[in-house]
Amino acid sequence: MALLEVKGITKTFGGLVAVENVEFNVNEGEIVSIIGPNGAGKTTIFNMLTGVYHVNGGKILFDGREIQNKQPRDIVKAGIARTFQNIRLFPTMRVIENVLVGEHINIGYHFLDLLFKTKKYREGEKAAHQRAIDLLVSLDLGDQIDNYAKNLPYGMQRKLEIARAIATKARLIILDEPAAGMNPQESEELKEFIRKLRDKGQTILLIEHDMSVVMDISDRIYVIDHGRKIAEGLPKEIAVNKRVITAYLGSGDVKKDDNETENS
Repeated sequence: MALLEVKGITKTFGGLVAVENVEFNVNEGEIVSIIGPNGAGKTTIFNMLTGVYHVNGGKILFDGREIQNKQPRDIVKAGIARTFQNIRLFPTMRVIENVLVGEHINIGYHFLDLLFKTKKYREGEKAAHQRAIDLLVSLDLGDQIDNYAKNLPYGMQRKLEIARAIATKARLIILDEPAAGMNPQESEELKEFIRKLRDKGQTILLIEHDMSVVMDISDRIYVIDHGRKIAEGLPKEIAVNKRVITAYLGSGDVKKDDNETENS
């Protein structure tokens, strides 16, 4: 059974159909990408997955349970966390404090524990602090623990945002344009970073316009155009799919191997 199953979801805004009958799935331990031209409906799909938008039709199943139209906080607690195209860190907070924001999503103590600094609160905070340190060290951010988020280079800020998502105990990380605004070196470092996450057992679903990132790290790719799924397959299959090239990539953006056949 797939970790995430999207079954015929549809989203309308008044008389406009933004997404129509889209289906896809993500298996545990995969990197799956969703690509398509601007306005194709990719971000709308992400917003339905994370509870930002109401789903007008279809189902979204996570680990076999329906999650469509649940509140964003409940979806995070179910095990799905996301990042955004525009980085949304707390710039004047330290790196470890940003990660602790994610840790606190699942904290088990109550307001009175916080108010009176009970033993349960103290032990919970100590454990959360250690988990945050361990996570940052495992992601090669250990030397930045006490730095302020605003002082980090752009690429490192992106990694911190992903670390905060992981800290929520997410089983699925949804990345919205993680390479946006990065220079070539930062993009290469990001690709390696995402691969390492996958190798550690993390499941990742991403939207990305940088085709070098998509083609290099994706296990599978889905293509959306005008709110509908038009193709799915391995990167090498998507790269030579004429419908995809016409709709999104452009004939000059993908090189076709003469020995490969078209996957339509």
